[in-house]
Amino acid sequence: MNKKNSKNMDRPELYGMVYEPTYSGATTFLRRTASRDLNGVDLVITGIPLDTATTNRPGARFGPRAVRLASTIMAWEKPYGLDFNPVDRLAMVDYGDCHFDFGKPEAAVNEMIDHISSIIDQGPGVLTIGGDHFVSYPVLKAYAKKYKEPISLIHFDAHTDTWEAGEGQDPEEENGRIDHGTMFYHAVKEGIVDPKNSVQIGIRTENPDTMGFNILDAPWVHKNGIEQVIQKTLEIVGNKPVYMTFDIDCLDPSFAPGTGTPVCGGLTSHQAMSIIRGLSGINLIGMDVVEVAPAYDVGEITALAAAHIAMEMVSIYASKPEFK
Repeated sequence: MNKKNSKNMDRPELYGMVYEPTYSGATTFLRRTASRDLNGVDLVITGIPLDTATTNRPGARFGPRAVRLASTIMAWEKPYGLDFNPVDRLAMVDYGDCHFDFGKPEAAVNEMIDHISSIIDQGPGVLTIGGDHFVSYPVLKAYAKKYKEPISLIHFDAHTDTWEAGEGQDPEEENGRIDHGTMFYHAVKEGIVDPKNSVQIGIRTENPDTMGFNILDAPWVHKNGIEQVIQKTLEIVGNKPVYMTFDIDCLDPSFAPGTGTPVCGGLTSHQAMSIIRGLSGINLIGMDVVEVAPAYDVGEITALAAAHIAMEMVSIYASKPEFK
């Protein structure tokens, strides 16, 4: 192997930028070292390439690969406007993807829980790249096992994902169904997520039962602006442990066409990134970006938006007091 074009495969250090051509080399997230050795690691990036829980267009199983590839264009400089570089504060590794047997879907949930638990039980936080939005459910279950208290959720999405039963199902006949539109219903019912101290941003589809979540829907965001969203969100979550989840269909399809359930009228990339950056100081314990489906993308703009959003989340994580 030509080591000059594989710096993230052989370099011993976990901090700092990696300088190599954006069009070549190994495509780990932000050129981080590919490793499952978590000694001294602060944040782990891992993919969960599952899309069998989607209700519309599949293809998000290819999301982790696409987001990693898009992130290489960002790996040579710090995020614009920040007064620090997150990779100088955080020791990060790309842990690779969660393995599960696609022929045994009934076992996938426990395999995903075990995958995330095996990471966070060693200390690091996790940035998960999906996969459809269902993957947030086992990730949250793993976090709930560790924190043993209800978690606050900051949820960017076009949909509330609090449906009692899946599309086309009769709730009176089947209320245990879990897919990418029902997992936060179950997370609340199981006491994993505290809806009173959680907020959903960018919602623009109907759901008769919002499970008590605070909702700043897309029209409210457009009318009131970025600063009001930031202020309201900070008031809602306070200093509680927060998990942030970003369904890429929160963005308007003009900014993110490559997803399974696009809905017009969404946020712009600028709005989303600015809101996330404005939440610096929250007690962020973990995060994910989900629902990137490259087959429906145009010029990789969806994957690129997801990579930038993920980087903004990493920046918030790097702003925690222990990393300053």
